[in-house]
Amino acid sequence: MRTAEPGPPSFDPVVVGNREAEAWSSYYRHEWRRFLTASVGMVGAAFGMGPRRTLEGAWYVLRANQLWAPYPDNQADGAEDYMRRFYELVVVYDGLTLDPAKAARLEVEWWRIHREHQHDDEVTIDQLEAALVDLYSYAYSTDRDTVRPAALKRVEAMHLSDRWVRAGCHRDDPLLAAERRALVASYTALRDAMERMG
Repeated sequence: MRTAEPGPPSFDPVVVGNREAEAWSSYYRHEWRRFLTASVGMVGAAFGMGPRRTLEGAWYVLRANQLWAPYPDNQADGAEDYMRRFYELVVVYDGLTLDPAKAARLEVEWWRIHREHQHDDEVTIDQLEAALVDLYSYAYSTDRDTVRPAALKRVEAMHLSDRWVRAGCHRDDPLLAAERRALVASYTALRDAMERMG
């Protein structure tokens, strides 16, 4: 995440959470232009890489999601490749000490578990939480318990999103507002965890 100088990551969880909620709803409605706009806002607020890199990163996120979206015949390898390119941008700009290929694998892994959870009751919330904790603890070089509250809130947001999808993906559904609040709470918990590390 974006920092003004070396130290703990800093970002506005309200802005990032709102942009991601918009991206999620646009994803499920296949409103790809709207998704790209939300992705630009999300990447810009979270990483502050400047206009050109932000647009490039948002494009990679868009393409990854487009390749992931079809069910059941998506292109998981292609989605992972675009997320690897995204993390390569972040590493170059923010100087993070992570392997972009591993970060991309962990990212797409929670996508996979979430999709399986949507269609298979035997895939549990605990598995989804663990996949998010894996990603967060790796990406931010911290212990699992530190980022677990952020993962829990993100799982809550996914549960609300799944209910919204089953209800018909209407933009005036109050479930969207609840999902948005859960994502903001997740990013707030993540930012607080990162600040405690500093």
